[in-house]
Amino acid sequence: MALKRIHKELLDLARDPPAQCSAGPVGEDMFRWQAAIMGPSDSPYQGGIMFTTRIYHPNINRSGNICLDILRSEWSPALTISKVLLSICSMLCDPNPDDPLVPEIAKIYLKDRRKYDRVAREWTEKYAM
Repeated sequence: MALKRIHKELLDLARDPPAQCSAGPVGEDMFRWQAAIMGPSDSPYQGGIMFTTRIYHPNINRSGNICLDILRSEWSPALTISKVLLSICSMLCDPNPDDPLVPEIAKIYLKDRRKYDRVAREWTEKYAM
């Protein structure tokens, strides 16, 4: 049953890929995928390719773990890979500093937005371009 759903998701992604995102299985293993998200325009991540490298963000830690409600308590079988990718992309432009995975970055985001944007841009240029 799971494999059938995964194949359908892959076909849907090929037919109607989400903007600035791509995803697919690693080799022949349909249960192991990799994705890439282009840094959204008008964000400090613009021009970078996210999640294959380090990112300066309050909801994403050094290991690439993501603090996003739909990946935890709000998960639903109705969610598709496209919807998850778009939610992550949206989170890049609109972090949730009230539920941080990296509290130090959340504090900077809340207290000094210019510094946050500057450091996020620097990390994007250093690690994602």
